[in-house]
Amino acid sequence: MNVASIDPRRAVAEGVGTFFLVLIGPGAAAVNAHSGGAIGHAGVALAFAFVVMAMITALGHLSGAHINPAVTIAFWSVGRFPRREVAGYVAAQCAGAVAAGFALQAFVAASVTASATTPRIAVGGAFALEFLLSLVLMLVIMAVATDARVPAGFAALGVGLTVGFCAMMGGPLTGASMNPARSLGPAVAAGVWSAHWIYWIAPVTGTIAGAWLYDRLRPTTVPTMRDAGFRPPLGVQGPIDSA
Repeated sequence: MNVASIDPRRAVAEGVGTFFLVLIGPGAAAVNAHSGGAIGHAGVALAFAFVVMAMITALGHLSGAHINPAVTIAFWSVGRFPRREVAGYVAAQCAGAVAAGFALQAFVAASVTASATTPRIAVGGAFALEFLLSLVLMLVIMAVATDARVPAGFAALGVGLTVGFCAMMGGPLTGASMNPARSLGPAVAAGVWSAHWIYWIAPVTGTIAGAWLYDRLRPTTVPTMRDAGFRPPLGVQGPIDSA
């Protein structure tokens, strides 16, 4: 397949990946509330880590496993993802997240509200925390996706663990979303929109900052994925296999 063409299968893979991210990650929070705390905060954080690792392993070579509109936009902002594919990716990610939100509502009824992200600290602090968590997430993604010095095969582990430790620290404060689609799906299903704007603006600006920061920290003499004669779209494991 020509790397310049648009393959709708990639968008479908992004929708599927985001569906399972929301079903399992926020779903663990909803099940924890529904069961009276059977999973616990650490269990919810691990659920996020494990599902991200699984989706990167399963879909990284198909769509790049962005499963996050902020990651797609950040890749585009540093010239590592084609502009013409951004809208399709974001739409697929949001559709998958909303479908998962309604699936959770069917499973746990009113407890779906526990899957929504709302600030439990001051709005300014919540924005700053979501910005910083999104920045560090994208910093790790840029490392595993674009730097030839990072050993191959570590994307799922590195990104999954980053999502996990961010959820462990930030979950009780803001929900540790770092992902507009992750927040949108449960918000639509549960009707919970408190300070929802934070979960769009902070992750998008934070991931863009993380992408640009890594590009500035990288020594200019080190070979990178874009030293070739073309720039294929990137995912969290590097160039997306378009064959």
